[in-house]
Amino acid sequence: MVTIKDVAKVAGVSTATVSRVVNGQGKVGEQCRARVTKVIQELGYRANYTPPHIIKDAPIVGLVTPKISMAFFGSLAAGAEEAAREKGLHLMMCNSMYESQTELESINSLVRQGCKSIILHSEYSEKDKIVELSKQIPGLVLINRFIPEISERCVWFDNNTSAQTATNYVLDKGHKDIAVITSIYQNGDPMARLLAVKQAMMMRGIQLADDRVIESTANIKGGEEATKQLLASGKKVTAIIAYNDLMAIGAMHALYEAGIKVPEEISVVGFDDLPISKACLPKLTTMNYPIEEMAKYAVELSLSLAKEEAKHSKQTHLFMADLVERQSVADITE
Repeated sequence: MVTIKDVAKVAGVSTATVSRVVNGQGKVGEQCRARVTKVIQELGYRANYTPPHIIKDAPIVGLVTPKISMAFFGSLAAGAEEAAREKGLHLMMCNSMYESQTELESINSLVRQGCKSIILHSEYSEKDKIVELSKQIPGLVLINRFIPEISERCVWFDNNTSAQTATNYVLDKGHKDIAVITSIYQNGDPMARLLAVKQAMMMRGIQLADDRVIESTANIKGGEEATKQLLASGKKVTAIIAYNDLMAIGAMHALYEAGIKVPEEISVVGFDDLPISKACLPKLTTMNYPIEEMAKYAVELSLSLAKEEAKHSKQTHLFMADLVERQSVADITE
């Protein structure tokens, strides 16, 4: 790693001069500033500067999510920001872009800036690494994932019970010819929800065949493509259970283009209850994933852990979804 001493040596100036250039403070001649700036760029120096007031007061809460531009993570961030603001704190957000190394770099960056409370949404990092981080960061809280060794730091969601609730709702409406469109990225959530659908159907004496499960990207386009593939197979389907609301809305787009009425001919159920689920026609029946509430709770827990108020607590922090019945599911009439 390039240090401030390396820059000073190559530029032929003192470390104090380099510091003044980096921080934009103090008097530095234009030629000297230009020379130091050029050396900084050539060496790839990155300042490791933490303002003293941040270290002392730690007035920030950190949030690391895979991709803040996605609707689900946007809702998570909104909940976290609201909770932080109520405490008079600032929320600093980082994207990991679904990469473990970027995730670790984001966490380290927050720590260097004096952040003691960090909310981490991590799907792919190894369990042992997260456990180790929890020993180093007092206020680290894991959201939307459960690790038994650090259960008191996990704010997680019961995918199994919630997906079974959605499935039983569809079955109670008389549907037996059910298909599932799910995420091609089979991490924790998609796997748990698909298994729960199969279990709920099996309890009612119905088997979900493999060719009725279509994988695609977990967005509107993916929902469209999965549904077109399903329709092309010629399988009889009266209801589609989607991994999330975006896939469900994509499914409705594909059905509309094919001249198939929702819910009269094929019913559709989503998951998450994103704002867009109320904006489509028909309005989407879905499961309300309380991610904003979970995020607010995670911030409160993180701050308590950072102050060691909840250090020895073994309380678990489990959330479940509620069914939101709208207009996209119809009864099967014999």
